[in-house]
Amino acid sequence: MFRVIFILVLLIFVGPISASGEKLIITEKDINETIFYNDFTIPYTDELFIDWDKVNLLLDKLENEIYQKPVNATLDKNDQIIPEKQGARLNRSKFLTIFMNSFYGQSSKKIKLPKKNTFPKVDSELLSEIKSNELESYQTYFKESNKERTINIRLAVKAINNHVVFPYEEFSFNNVVGERTKERGYKKAPVIVKGELAEDIGGGICQVSSTLFNAVNLKGIEIVERYSHSRSVPYVPPGKDATVSWWGPDFVFKNNYSHPVLIRAKTEGGKVIVTLYSSNDAYHR
Repeated sequence: MFRVIFILVLLIFVGPISASGEKLIITEKDINETIFYNDFTIPYTDELFIDWDKVNLLLDKLENEIYQKPVNATLDKNDQIIPEKQGARLNRSKFLTIFMNSFYGQSSKKIKLPKKNTFPKVDSELLSEIKSNELESYQTYFKESNKERTINIRLAVKAINNHVVFPYEEFSFNNVVGERTKERGYKKAPVIVKGELAEDIGGGICQVSSTLFNAVNLKGIEIVERYSHSRSVPYVPPGKDATVSWWGPDFVFKNNYSHPVLIRAKTEGGKVIVTLYSSNDAYHR
């Protein structure tokens, strides 16, 4: 409705629309694009109207070219804060205003692509608040001599380290760690399949999910989804494991604390250590 009214007002005050080969030149770092208005019109009787499907495709294209993902603040190995970084995305409404004014004004323009900042979920202030109050810690042991399994463990540990789970938010091990593939550096190592030992890509990461399970198995954390292996494993007591598989079981928990919870994970020698932190003011219901 707004677009129809806008076009009618323009027809009254500006007169018939004519793009007549005019253009808009866009520049932004590596982006240098020329847009001809004739490419975004629909002939209708003696006038030209905007093809909004084409405009939306243009907006999506420019968005993909300009988008920069914000980066959360994190802790380094010495527990020092690495500050967050703002991201950027296309300011769609501002670009549309420029596009429309130039289109209906029948003039060529050269513009810098309008952007707006995007902000990370975790900034330095939040991280400093939740990094000092330890809620729980748990560690397990592995043989570093098994190089393939060690690589898999370290990759999974790196993936969950510094992850912040906000109040009433769920943490999914599979979603956070991602698919275990050769392309991502994972190796073939022993796994348990239907009670039998076998080899598969990513073998060993169940030790990480099991260590995490024991660290978060406390009041204030709700275990949403957890499965045990079909046979006992050597790194945790019976019934204290959490098996995971990309196309199968997941380990999921929910943060019921009043404040975000920070996961710190590391390998130290032949140990996997997972520690949970939150604010001094954190409480649970």
